[in-house]
Amino acid sequence: MARTDLSIERGKVTVLLGPSGAGKSTLLRCMNLLVKPTTGSVRVDGTASLDSRRELRRHRRRTGMVFQHHQLIPRFSALRNVLLGRVGYHSFWQSILPSSRGDQRIALEALERVGLLDKALTRVDNLSGGMQQRVGIARALAQQPDLILADEPVASLDPNSARRVMELLRRVCQESGITLVASLHQVDLALEHADRIVGLAHGEIVYDGPAAGVTDEDLLVIYGGVPADEQADALPLSAQTVSLPTSAD
Repeated sequence: MARTDLSIERGKVTVLLGPSGAGKSTLLRCMNLLVKPTTGSVRVDGTASLDSRRELRRHRRRTGMVFQHHQLIPRFSALRNVLLGRVGYHSFWQSILPSSRGDQRIALEALERVGLLDKALTRVDNLSGGMQQRVGIARALAQQPDLILADEPVASLDPNSARRVMELLRRVCQESGITLVASLHQVDLALEHADRIVGLAHGEIVYDGPAAGVTDEDLLVIYGGVPADEQADALPLSAQTVSLPTSAD
């Protein structure tokens, strides 16, 4: 990516919008260092960058991830998958022991919030794609996060399921005051659910402003008429400075 300076506002829904290969997923994954910038830094609450393993672990513990392909364990029940969101709060040895009642309560509450409490003991490979993504959202909620990063969370869903999942994701984040950053390529969903749009093209931020202010001209700049299949899926990061509003406590 080109030189990037981006700050995320606490409690808001920010959508990284652009065609395939624009750098959306690369930038998103930089925010919890799943992709490390070649140069630059990622800062949380204006503190020092996440250089130490301890600080990075604390940040990731309070940062939920929602993935395009769910990243669930098919043979596990919905409840057992959601309980994986609690792993970051325990040592290695604690994590291989049976889950505590407290963790089970948190996981069940998360499933209830996404409307899947009645599916808690159902294997996730017996659930629809939309339900599986709701399990993924519940797993992120079980982390009790300050920030959720959603990487193309509805790209694999049909239009109706995609709209329902985005509505759910926005609602649960608003109810809990969670900051949401999502990468999307669907313009209608981005404009409907985002407070702020960060438009990317060819690894550069070409628009940054309120969703309500996006014009047809802005969309032409973002999408630029370049076929998605001619673009790389990810671009190397360089000179990145990303500031996040979450607490690392």
